[in-house]
Amino acid sequence: MSDKKNKSLKPGWRHVKFGDVVCLSKARSQDPLADGIERYVGLEHLEPGDLRIRSWGNVADGVTFTSVFQPGQVLFGKRRAYQRKVAVADFSGVCSGDIYVLETKDAQVLLPELLPFICQTDAFFDHAVGTSAGSLSPRTNWTSLADFEFALPSVDEQARLFELLACARESAESCVSALEAANVMLRSGLVSIFSAEGCSPATEEMSQAVVRPKWRLVSAADISVAPITKGATPPGATGVSDTGIPFLKVYNLTFDGSLDFTTEPTFVSPDVHSKELARSKVQAGDVLMNIVGPPLGKVSIVPANFPSANINQAIARFRVREEISPRYIAAYLLSDWAQRWLASRSKKTSGQQNLTLELCQTLPVPLPPGHLVEGIVSAIDALFESVRLSEERKSATDRTYKKILREVVGDV
Repeated sequence: MSDKKNKSLKPGWRHVKFGDVVCLSKARSQDPLADGIERYVGLEHLEPGDLRIRSWGNVADGVTFTSVFQPGQVLFGKRRAYQRKVAVADFSGVCSGDIYVLETKDAQVLLPELLPFICQTDAFFDHAVGTSAGSLSPRTNWTSLADFEFALPSVDEQARLFELLACARESAESCVSALEAANVMLRSGLVSIFSAEGCSPATEEMSQAVVRPKWRLVSAADISVAPITKGATPPGATGVSDTGIPFLKVYNLTFDGSLDFTTEPTFVSPDVHSKELARSKVQAGDVLMNIVGPPLGKVSIVPANFPSANINQAIARFRVREEISPRYIAAYLLSDWAQRWLASRSKKTSGQQNLTLELCQTLPVPLPPGHLVEGIVSAIDALFESVRLSEERKSATDRTYKKILREVVGDV
């Protein structure tokens, strides 16, 4: 790198190319089982944003992978790099050819502990994605990755940054664990709310025998004030220009009842909204659920401040009677009771799971006595609030972690 370029950096830092300080492992095993290798790792075993390998396959079950990795080496998913799959091995094994096995060339130049964090930076992923080729399954290559340029601090500074990153990562993982625990509590709480003590959707279906004493069991159609319906996508009817009428798709729905219109917002024209899609208009308080997956099970309530909107053919609309809380229905649709009842009756076609409107209409819904509704909705709200607060804490720690990551490549 030129001296002029390095002068713009902090003292002790210098620009390097990834390939100057990192090498691609060439270790191979033509017969992993005979070589005593027990585990294999495919792309499906790497989770986006998670540096730990939490699942794997057994070589004894049969595998064609030959790339060998050792503890401490970094596994980077070169196929569909936008999925941001990077992990540090804590055991030996073989991995898919779509995974690069990386290690530092010289620990006196680049600390091995810092390498996985460099591979997690936005700059590295942007470079990997930008140099990927292929339409259906884009892949980057080692030559292109080796050209990635970043700012490298002194080894002493690397050690300091690693301590910061390790602490931030530990904090982020603690928040992930807390969020997982909150979601487990939510699922467990919803199971107990809608059923008598000792009943489980893992072994039973929702029925009159399952619900609590004095509760009624009705169909979803019985509590609706409008037909349970789905939308459509008329050719050329949608676009990104803001017409004031959002067109909702499955990726706008969530697993916590909220509606997320920040992801790829799409709109429909007023004319199509009032004519071709008149039957699937949605309004505040409507409960939406995706009926095409995987995954099934996304549910959102249309918020009070949301404008008139419409939905596509992969979403069903529930508009319930005024005396029934949309939050109650959304919680039930998200519960294991409803999810398993629907999933067991779904049809699988070309890798997709599909629910019919008839299934949505006949879904059994438990209803409590009127004087219990307010307390039950409050309990449901408390469960979702716990998840929301855990998500906020996770987001805050993720922001801190990413800020330190930017410092690793000299962007701050």
